[in-house]
Amino acid sequence: MSETTAEPGMRIGDQVFEAMQASILSGEYLSGQRLRIRQLAAELGTSVMPVRESLARLEEVGLVETSPHRGAVVKTFTAEELLQIYSVRRILEVEAVVHGAPKLTGEGRARLDDEFAAMQTALEAEDPAGYLDHDEELLATVYEAAGNPVLVETIRTLWLRCRAYKLVGARREIAAGDMAPLLKHQRRLMDAVDAGDPALAASVTEDSFDDAVSRIRAGLGE
Repeated sequence: MSETTAEPGMRIGDQVFEAMQASILSGEYLSGQRLRIRQLAAELGTSVMPVRESLARLEEVGLVETSPHRGAVVKTFTAEELLQIYSVRRILEVEAVVHGAPKLTGEGRARLDDEFAAMQTALEAEDPAGYLDHDEELLATVYEAAGNPVLVETIRTLWLRCRAYKLVGARREIAAGDMAPLLKHQRRLMDAVDAGDPALAASVTEDSFDDAVSRIRAGLGE
């Protein structure tokens, strides 16, 4: 992780938090990896206080966990915890897509095409983090059309909590050389939006969660 670069109007604590969060979400810091405060401070070119503060904030959003003996580590989820997160996500995201799909504007629909193309480009470049970034923005575009920012904020927080698992899954599909499973639900969702069919959009979303839960049950033990 490189040193933080000061930005006007942004305090050092926020810069450190964003740098550490980005390193976790990109997979640079792996699940279970110990986060040593002094080492992080040296890498970021800052004092230990902003690092301590950032670790506390990362723990609040569920990306880091601390224990008396190990200190801070990147959060590792059990199969049960992941399934609980996906169960809540399913409820919220079906709600968001039902209300967002019929309200999506022409500009929003064009953005779906842009994000889908960016997903394809990321997959061709074997960039799982980039793929997930654009996948989430495609979904968020539909969800935001529902006009409930609290709902979208809650969904985004849950995305953060299971990001490490999603990275592992995307890497596996890319390594297998079969990109179709990483694009099929998004393509079907766009078709449902074009058809003006919120019930179909909900069904597509439910199917995507059924697939995700099956993968968790089948592969997490590995």
